[in-house]
Amino acid sequence: MKITRQSILSKNISSMDIDVTHEQIALWEGGMLIQQAMPNLCEDEREFMMTGITPDEWDAHMVGGEDADEEGQPTWEQEWEDYGEVYSDEY
Repeated sequence: MKITRQSILSKNISSMDIDVTHEQIALWEGGMLIQQAMPNLCEDEREFMMTGITPDEWDAHMVGGEDADEEGQPTWEQEWEDYGEVYSDEY
């Protein structure tokens, strides 16, 4: 089935041919976890269904994008900031 979604990252509209049925979509939209409703789909297909993010876009933004450090993880400084902690070397 041809699925068309708008990316939550870029707002680009893309389509992907995904092996999914109307029944599976209804189960997912009804509250079932996508992994249970569509066990035949790979991670990339499930991500596209949920967010509209294509594999290429995921790689560009999440793996090798400007916001990622060399391992794709936030720095310890960002972790501290995100969790509202204040860190100082001064005692």
